[in-house]
Amino acid sequence: MQGKIIGVGFQKTGTSTLREALRILGYTVKDTTPRALIPVLRGNYGKVLRIIRDYDAMEDTPWYIIYRELDQLIPGSKFILTIRDEESWYTSVSKHIGNLRAAHHEWIYGKGKGLPKDDRENTIRVYNQHNAGVIDYFRDRQEDLLILDFTKGDQWEPLCSFLGKPVPDVPFPHYNKTSEVEQMRKPIKSGFRKWRQRVKNKLKIHFIRLMGWM
Repeated sequence: MQGKIIGVGFQKTGTSTLREALRILGYTVKDTTPRALIPVLRGNYGKVLRIIRDYDAMEDTPWYIIYRELDQLIPGSKFILTIRDEESWYTSVSKHIGNLRAAHHEWIYGKGKGLPKDDRENTIRVYNQHNAGVIDYFRDRQEDLLILDFTKGDQWEPLCSFLGKPVPDVPFPHYNKTSEVEQMRKPIKSGFRKWRQRVKNKLKIHFIRLMGWM
């Protein structure tokens, strides 16, 4: 398998912006993939690799958590760490996840800690430890890691330079900026759909714990 581009930044750090920028540059991108969680927990990386086989790049969950494994399994890959100020990130991720407990959030933030809004200290600690871990892992391979902070103005130049691509003659994308118009455009989930999703998530968490995978 040829080297991939792997986004290793937490959700709500500009992962959607990175995805759209990579697509503009001509890459196919696999974003958040909850169905990959159980194969990851079971150590079934053959299945994990099949999920991403036809993509040039990936970002969001679970890819940023398993960057070490992907680095070993896909030699020649490039890694992009998107970051932002911890306080603004915490506010954003707390609103994004809200009360919707999910197995992959329990896996990332800890058993019983899958709702960031309920434990600010733990959530920020996990975020900072991850970022520090990525930087330390690549400390002797700086050519394989790019750190981007879109909130501080990083756009095409560092990304294209890192990937060896010419800067495209189009504006740099900015996705998921909070605005009243964008909020109105989001599909409104019915109470039944929310309830069904919560039940599915609860059953998945219970199953994973029952099997001893988390």
